Amino acid sequence: MDYLILKTESSTDYELLDSGDGKKLERYGRFIFSRPDPQALWLKRLSEKEWTSADGEFKRSADNAEWKIEKGVPERWQISLAGLNFWIKPTAFKHLGIFPEQASNWEWIKNLVGGAKRKTSVINLFGYTGGATLAAASAGAEVCHLDGSKVAIAWARDNAEISGLSGKPIRWILDDAVKFVKREIKRGRRYDGIVMDPPAFGHGPGGELWKIEDSFMELMDLCFKLLSDKPLFFLINGYASGYSAIAYKNNLLPISEKYGGGLEVGELAIKETKSDRLLPCGIFARWSKP
Repeated sequence: MDYLILKTESSTDYELLDSGDGKKLERYGRFIFSRPDPQALWLKRLSEKEWTSADGEFKRSADNAEWKIEKGVPERWQISLAGLNFWIKPTAFKHLGIFPEQASNWEWIKNLVGGAKRKTSVINLFGYTGGATLAAASAGAEVCHLDGSKVAIAWARDNAEISGLSGKPIRWILDDAVKFVKREIKRGRRYDGIVMDPPAFGHGPGGELWKIEDSFMELMDLCFKLLSDKPLFFLINGYASGYSAIAYKNNLLPISEKYGGGLEVGELAIKETKSDRLLPCGIFARWSKP
């Protein structure tokens, strides 16, 4: 099995201008931002003047972390990526509301759902601001979007609205992933596609503790029971957990052995605009049977 690198390239509304010295310089629409990125373990290419002219910079000190935003930057603004629309807004955790490296996975989901030629249902666990949800819904799937953050769900719903998908069959669920999946199994609900982006650590809306080393395998076992008789895909993404993509692939092997289909594993990356350098942004493992 090949180890893949899925690359997000520059587009009209997004580009990675430069990276290095533990930072990345990106353009979202017409605004440019500098943020920390520990993966950027190399030298910058652009001049310091180009970096300091950014519209926003996320700064960390020994006792503080905050954005420095220039005048003229609105509270939020829209961009398009992979045929979907998103609201962009600087948050307290250095994020901007979208992970551009996921564009390849969104296209993959759209192609699978659109090519299925049948009614499909998809559940997106830890759905954040809804990229995978919008991709599946835009291709005609019924979607269940789950997250433990009320703010993230509201953001995802706003993204669905500006993407012209507010009328699509999307259920927006504020809940703990493990608890909700257990209830779905008892209710007899099944899904043709499962997407999950489990964090290393977190809490559900009721204070439920999530630690990937303690909770991930239980959730995977539950998700196997959540699959329909003719499943279409299963996608696992990973960021700061410290695990290899091969570990995620190994969790999908039982599905491949039972249903056939194909497995893919590798890294997600973003290509700089004016160089061949790739910024590593996470790992993935995915199974599909079109």
